[in-house]
Amino acid sequence: MPTYVYETIREDGAPGERFEVTQKMSDPVIEKHPTTGEPVRRVLTAPMVNTGAPRAMSTGGGGCGTACGCHSSMSKN
Repeated sequence: MPTYVYETIREDGAPGERFEVTQKMSDPVIEKHPTTGEPVRRVLTAPMVNTGAPRAMSTGGGGCGTACGCHSSMSKN
């Protein structure tokens, strides 16, 4: 099931606290914070797509770090 990001709407219209909700795509959009009852809106975010590739490492060059070896030719130049 997808995870959606919602944010509370402050009285001045500014965005407030953000939180995530796991819902079916067919579920209705939440209109109130589940705990506080404050009005909320769903935030559009980029989808997370699983490509089957290993997760990025926090060290090294590009998004995959140096563990995969794809940057080894760059370091030899």
